[in-house]
Amino acid sequence: MLASVAKADNPIVQAIYTTDPAPVIVDDRLYVFTGHDEDGATTYDMRDWHVYSTTDMANWQDHGSPLSLEDFSWADANAWAGQVVERNGKFYYYVPVRHNTGAMAIGVAVADDILGPYKDAIGGPLVENNEIDPSVWIDSDGQAYLYWGNPNLSYVKLNEDMLTYSGDVVNVELTTDGFGSRDGNPDRPTTFEEGPWIYERDGTYYLVYAANCCSEDIRYSTGPSITGPWTYKGVIMPAGGKSFTNHPGVIDYKDRSYFFYHTGALPNGSGYQRSVAVESFEYGSDGSIPEIAMTDDGPEQVEELDPYTQQEAETMAWGQGVKTETCSEGGMAVSFIENGDYIKVRGVAFGDEGASSFSARVSSGGSGGDIEIRLGGTDGTLVGTCSVSSTGDWSTWETVECDVDGATGTQDLYFVFTGGSGSLFNFNWWQFS
Repeated sequence: MLASVAKADNPIVQAIYTTDPAPVIVDDRLYVFTGHDEDGATTYDMRDWHVYSTTDMANWQDHGSPLSLEDFSWADANAWAGQVVERNGKFYYYVPVRHNTGAMAIGVAVADDILGPYKDAIGGPLVENNEIDPSVWIDSDGQAYLYWGNPNLSYVKLNEDMLTYSGDVVNVELTTDGFGSRDGNPDRPTTFEEGPWIYERDGTYYLVYAANCCSEDIRYSTGPSITGPWTYKGVIMPAGGKSFTNHPGVIDYKDRSYFFYHTGALPNGSGYQRSVAVESFEYGSDGSIPEIAMTDDGPEQVEELDPYTQQEAETMAWGQGVKTETCSEGGMAVSFIENGDYIKVRGVAFGDEGASSFSARVSSGGSGGDIEIRLGGTDGTLVGTCSVSSTGDWSTWETVECDVDGATGTQDLYFVFTGGSGSLFNFNWWQFS
C-alpha cells in the first residue's frame, strides 16, 4: 500500500498533444494507444499514433510512435482514432485513415509485440464507407466484431485471421430508445455522433460513444449481446474543457475501473491540440456507469515506484518543457532539456534507510548542466545534484553518479534541470542505490 494517497496528473502526457485514447492490458501492464495532434495545428493535422504504458496509473512511460500514415501506402492523411487488440500472439491495430481516393477507410496493421513496429497487414482498406473510429471486441465464443461509424454505426464479423470479415456490413438502426434523442438536428435524431467503444462486463455489453456535436459529450447504451438490442442509458461525461470533441476508452485494471478521454487542457490546447486524460470510477450495483467529471488530479496511484531498479527517464507523472525522442541506445530518451525544465515522478518508495547515491545515463552535444534531485516539488528538499558534462555528441552516452542524502520514505521525486542556454543534455535512465 502507498504510505499516503498520491494523485496522478491530468493530462497524462505533456510532451506532445495526444488524442483518442485506446487502453489495452498486456502482461499486467496497461498500455494506452493515442492519436497525435501536431503542434500549432488549426485543423486536424494528425500523421502518426503513439503509445504509453503504466503499472501504477500515475507514472506513464513514453514508447514513441509504433505506426504512422507512411506505413499505409494507400493512405494520405488523417491518422485518427484507432484501437489495438491481441489475438493468437499477434497485435492488430485498427485505424481510420483517408484513402488516397479521398474517402475515409479502416485499415489494419499487425505486429508481433504490443509496442510494434506495426506494418500494414493487407495493403488496402479492410472496410471503406467514408466513416471512422473502429472499435473491436472478441466475444466469449471467439467471434470478433469490428464496430465503427460517423454519422452511422456499423459492424462486421471479423474472421479468425482478424484481417478479413464474413458476411455483409451491418448498419445498426439508430433509434431514440437505443441512443437517446438529439434536439435541433432532424438529420441526426439520436445522440450518437462517433467514437464507439464496445466491450462486455459481467454479461452486459456496453457501447460508449461521443454524443451530439458540437461540443461533444460522452454517453452510453447497453445490450444483452454484442449486437444489441441497445438501450440508451445516459451521459457519462458532460461536454467541457477547451476541446469540442471527446473520445472514450473504458477498461478495468488492478481491480479498478478507468475512463479515458481527451481534453484541451495543456497550454495552447484546443479542439485541434488535445490531450489524453483518465479518471477512475465505480460501476453501480446494477452495472450503470456514473457521471464522471474531468479533473486535474486523475486517479489514485495504485502502487509505489521502485527507485532501486533502473527506471526510464521518459517514465513520468509530469514533464515540464521537455520532449522525448528515439534513443540511440534503444527505446526513448528525454530530450531538448533546457534550464528550468523538470520531470516529476510520483510515489517513489525510498524506504526507511533511504538512498545514498544516484546514477543517470546522459548524453550532451552541448555544454551540459545539472540534475537537481528534489523531493516534494521543484523547490522542495534538495537531496543531491548530479553534474552532466559534454559527452561530445548527442548520441554518445555516459553514466554520471552523485551522492544523495535525505531521500527516505515515499516521495514525489523531481528532477530539476539547470544550466546555460539552449539544449543542455539528453536523459535515458536513472537509478538510486
